[in-house]
Amino acid sequence: METIIPIADLQSIYSVADVDRALGSGGARHNEGFKSWYDRMRERGGSRYIIKPSTTAAVDALREQSPNFVNVVDDLRKCLALAIAGNEAVQFTPMLLLGKPGVGKTYFAKRLAQTLGTGFEFVSMSSLTAGWVLTGAAAQWHNACPGRVAQTPQTLVEGEYANPLVVLDEIDKSGGDSRYDPMRALYALLERDTAAHFKDEFIDVDIDASHILWVATANDEGTIPEPVLNRINVYVVEPPDADGARSIALAIYHEILDAHRWPFSREPSESVLERLSALPPRDMRKLLLDAFGTARLANRDFLVPEDVDAKKLCGRKARIGFQ
Repeated sequence: METIIPIADLQSIYSVADVDRALGSGGARHNEGFKSWYDRMRERGGSRYIIKPSTTAAVDALREQSPNFVNVVDDLRKCLALAIAGNEAVQFTPMLLLGKPGVGKTYFAKRLAQTLGTGFEFVSMSSLTAGWVLTGAAAQWHNACPGRVAQTPQTLVEGEYANPLVVLDEIDKSGGDSRYDPMRALYALLERDTAAHFKDEFIDVDIDASHILWVATANDEGTIPEPVLNRINVYVVEPPDADGARSIALAIYHEILDAHRWPFSREPSESVLERLSALPPRDMRKLLLDAFGTARLANRDFLVPEDVDAKKLCGRKARIGFQ
């Protein structure tokens, strides 16, 4: 089913006049890092595309591809209906997808961004040791630079959209020195009112980050600070049942073929689907890519169950794969 969520409007996320004032300050005039960044902001202008939905059917495919996320999809349909009624951008309360490893949380978030037609930014919270990685480091610090909310290719200044989807992966594993708590940076960003006047520590210009769509994933909510939990909706995601696992396996099979021009059968056999359905969603893609390679070496344009070799997941020594 074709989904249509067009780019329908432009949204101002910062004022070029504010950038000019910052650029004219003494510090910016004598600091090449500041100057080049402000020049870049002037060059790009302060407006970005903002996504507005045209139909609630846009998330129907998500329901089929990730059947264990049905509660999330049902709430997203409500958000789409309200956005359509008001001719507004898609908005939803920041969400936490809580579940065991491998149930498809990150895959679902990436598919959601594709469905909405907006940017996708992935932040591994387990490797995030300080809040400045998200919100920038003040100029007096060595090698100071803007944070990921501002400068990465899919976010506000460098990206194309005012409402990209940002995934905070494994938010329960965030660590680091408590003096530079990476979670504290989220307190303002997850609140729409305060996010509307977000200021990166490196950039002395207000940026409207209130349209960012936040999705966090976690295995255990016990280590997540209460101020963060108070700002998000928590969805417990269970592993898919047998029918759900089959739907997920088929969706991933089609997604891989759609991304390439490989001469494989459009539909896998039931025996291959049965083999895939026994795997966690996280591992389906890895073994499918390997299976396609095995089949081609055997000069076949179809998969057989033996191509899906689950034993390769045991050692996890090899990191060779396809992109």
